[in-house]
Amino acid sequence: MILDLHLHSEASDDSRAPVEAYLKILARKRDERPLDGIVVTEHRKFEPDVDYRPLEDQYGLRILRGAEVETEYGHILLYGVNPDIVARFDFANVRLSAQEVISEVARLGGIATPCHPGRVNVGLCAHYENKPALEGVVAVEALNGGSKAAENERVQELMTTYGYHGFGGSDSHLVSFVGICATEFDDEIRDEEGLVRALQGGRYRAVDFRRPR
Repeated sequence: MILDLHLHSEASDDSRAPVEAYLKILARKRDERPLDGIVVTEHRKFEPDVDYRPLEDQYGLRILRGAEVETEYGHILLYGVNPDIVARFDFANVRLSAQEVISEVARLGGIATPCHPGRVNVGLCAHYENKPALEGVVAVEALNGGSKAAENERVQELMTTYGYHGFGGSDSHLVSFVGICATEFDDEIRDEEGLVRALQGGRYRAVDFRRPR
């Protein structure tokens, strides 16, 4: 199963892409980007009442939800967001503690994964140059569609050094970018809880559909 684990809809302040527009692109480009679904990860927010099931039925694609929050170690994607996690953190706070986010989200049933870690000055790789390594990190975004090639390559050393698993996401803010990078799972993902279990299990790999397979 192939999912784009990182994209933003018009609900994020720096994106103008409706979720349905992403689905229309994927429906047209299935030969190039054979995705089974997407995970919508809005910046600094999580809206629990959003229901994408009608769109799932219409387009035959899985639509899951997560969030992207900001910490002193850079941006972190949250999956398996539930009422306990929403109550525990102010997602709008741009100075969250990365260690607290990773530890507490795991304790409350989700998973927190650093994204675009190879970016100069702001990614996890840069922070590890002068800060201690975070405890409890399971996976990082190995391929980010908005990062430069050299930035994505930098993540491979991070994964090797710390034993992190690697996933992929487009980080799309524009409709045309959806699915250019994604994650191929060995198992089917039915819901957010299943996504958490899969990410913890490590049976997946980042894929780049801009390159021949």
